[in-house]
Amino acid sequence: MKTNKELKSLVQEKYGEIATQSKTVNAASCCGAGPVSGKVYNIMTENYGGMEGYLAEADLGLGCGLPTEFAKIQAGDTVIDLGSGAGNDAFIARHETGSGGKVIGIDFTPSMIQKARANAEKMGFNNVEFREGDLENIPVNDEVADVIVSNCVLNLVPDKRRVIAEIFRTLKPGGHFSISDIVLVGELPQALQKDAEMYAGCISGAMQKTDYLNALREAGFQNITIQKEKPVLLPDDILENYLSKEEIEAFAKREHGIFSITVYAEKPGVKKKIVLQDLTKEDVACCTPGSGCC
Repeated sequence: MKTNKELKSLVQEKYGEIATQSKTVNAASCCGAGPVSGKVYNIMTENYGGMEGYLAEADLGLGCGLPTEFAKIQAGDTVIDLGSGAGNDAFIARHETGSGGKVIGIDFTPSMIQKARANAEKMGFNNVEFREGDLENIPVNDEVADVIVSNCVLNLVPDKRRVIAEIFRTLKPGGHFSISDIVLVGELPQALQKDAEMYAGCISGAMQKTDYLNALREAGFQNITIQKEKPVLLPDDILENYLSKEEIEAFAKREHGIFSITVYAEKPGVKKKIVLQDLTKEDVACCTPGSGCC
């Protein structure tokens, strides 16, 4: 059994390699890591093509859902994207929050940060920033975010309950998150559980679905909702790297499985809003377009 430090090093190394791979290779494997299937093009990822703000260069095919589609981002929001990769979800979030909002992407793989920053500079986005950091210690102050999004990343972090606590800390009262992740129902075969590449590929590091939802409740989140759920079917030409023919047949007949879920939850509290009637005449004048002071 690898230590948490060893698992983090493994993920960082793998995702450093993934940053230079093609989207085709990433989408035909488990989150870009491990063996590539020749039978299917897309194992986990979904099509972002129709979403406003989509930047093809930032889409490495590493996600397992479309959390920004369900995130209820409003104009002017501050959004944090955990495990931001090359910036795909961050740029879509930026479109939703507009020029008056802000997006902060967090990733602990230096090559991903470099790629994301290059994409942001290319597009001239001055309200999107990318910070290198560990999701178990998010490099953001308390109560900063209106919304947090993440796509297929929490399953890669050894101490998931610590990340959930950090999400709670960095959300404003009344803020919420929409996170796509991989969860399990039932146990994986031992060979899949133990393989390092399957950990980096989002599978063997996944939590049980019931444990995942319970961890959110225990952290203090409310109105927990599964916005979308779909099974993840691993092709035989990937499974045969780990299982015998008989084990693959048994795996196919199992009542349990691997699922991609998109989960929404809220931090208790009420968001603070600026109410115009509480402002002085001088304040209102200063906020009027053309006043020259905004």
